[in-house]
Amino acid sequence: MNPFLKWAGGKRWIVAKSAFKIPEYTGRYIEPFLGGGAVFFHSSPLKSILSDVNPRLIDTYQAIKTDWKAVLEHLRLHQVAHSDAHYYETRQTWSDDIYMRAAQFLYLNRTCWNGLYRENLRGEFNVPRGTKNKVIFDDEDFSLVSARLEGAELHCCDFEAVISMASEGDFVFLDPPYTTAHNNNGFVKYNEGIFTWNDQIRLRDASVLAAKRGVKVLMTNADHPSVRELHDGYAELAEVERASVISGGNKGRGRTTELLISYGEE
Repeated sequence: MNPFLKWAGGKRWIVAKSAFKIPEYTGRYIEPFLGGGAVFFHSSPLKSILSDVNPRLIDTYQAIKTDWKAVLEHLRLHQVAHSDAHYYETRQTWSDDIYMRAAQFLYLNRTCWNGLYRENLRGEFNVPRGTKNKVIFDDEDFSLVSARLEGAELHCCDFEAVISMASEGDFVFLDPPYTTAHNNNGFVKYNEGIFTWNDQIRLRDASVLAAKRGVKVLMTNADHPSVRELHDGYAELAEVERASVISGGNKGRGRTTELLISYGEE
């Protein structure tokens, strides 16, 4: 099952890679950096804990889980009204109603530039309108999305708090923002302000503690010497190749590698 959101740095591409394998586990699926949820929807676990620090993102998941029909009804209104004026008016003011707010989030995600989520210093979404005009896709099924989320706990909080919930038998998938430029990939510039190197250290330490509790942890991260050094001796490291497509120009595109970091594997 594909995600219903386009998310910069998302992992739709990785689930088809032979190098990417979710280990066997008997407990819950836990994902603290949810974003578009590509790996969650691909694996479709029965019980999960899903989290992100973006409250509008988590509200959208919660709204679809609770009443996807209400979200879709409001989203259809955005499709009819879509224009430059409607886009920038929607971007300016967020509704107090969670279902209307979820539809706003989806509308902006599907019509903004490159599906990017970015806020200014005042916490205002400030991505310009992109070239896409399709708001509702013919092949999407919000009822199925809602069903997949039925067994999920949704939280809006720091990753460390969510990882601390993991216990023996659980599996944690981590896809943090990349904070080190790697192989000339320009995506890092969007994340340097929201995920620091100290956060990378906290993430490593939380993964080590989780593995000691009997939790299996799989992380994607930048393939950079500093990241390798951070996890070396604590986890197994492997490379996976992908296309670099976040840049707006051809200069920033090409092939790059990312790291797969496994904790708790015997």
